[in-house]
Amino acid sequence: MHVPSTLPPKDVTVKDWIGVYSALLGAFMAVLDNQITNASLNDITGALGVSLDEGAWISTAYLVAEVVVIPLTDWLSKVFSVRLYLLVNAGLFICFSVICAFATNLPQMILFRAGQGFTGGIFIPMAFNVILMTLPQALQPVGMALFGLSTIIAPSVILIVGSWLTDTYGWPYIFYLNVLPGLLLIAGVWYALPKRPTKLHLLKKGDWFGIFTMAVGLASLFIFLE
Repeated sequence: MHVPSTLPPKDVTVKDWIGVYSALLGAFMAVLDNQITNASLNDITGALGVSLDEGAWISTAYLVAEVVVIPLTDWLSKVFSVRLYLLVNAGLFICFSVICAFATNLPQMILFRAGQGFTGGIFIPMAFNVILMTLPQALQPVGMALFGLSTIIAPSVILIVGSWLTDTYGWPYIFYLNVLPGLLLIAGVWYALPKRPTKLHLLKKGDWFGIFTMAVGLASLFIFLE
């Protein structure tokens, strides 16, 4: 009796796993920065000369920018390619993280934190994208489990590390915490993810009015809820 042959599953290489772990590192940093200022809020508001109520906008600015960019991430990653989109946003995320440490007033801090949220907010959906794009179906649950693990560990890490850095070196160092992981993310994505052509012509077909109203609506709703 003839037994039909089956195609072997895709072999997952070390390079593939480097790409997956790099994307997961980005998701880890995104969750980390959601709460990175909470452990040092008293010190930050004291340095900026504002109240704790006013200082709450430091976290809100990040979250609002993150909420706005997440729905756009899939489309923009198709326009610029996954690899390029991750590399550019990771570079900008590091820059915004560093300049947050040099903010001298509340408006500057809010602006820089919003920049952090807009560039770092893409890391969570892009981690899912890379997992599904890189791993075969049999290993995708493993990738999702690793993603869940990274999002659980991040809040615990920031409370411990953030408090220690603030007490030992000062609050600006909680923002420098993103530099080394960000560089590792860039190196991993540069090495492991395949190059894809950009599709800039899709920008002309974008529903820019819908994007604008969506951004205003989501931002307004989130600010109201906060």
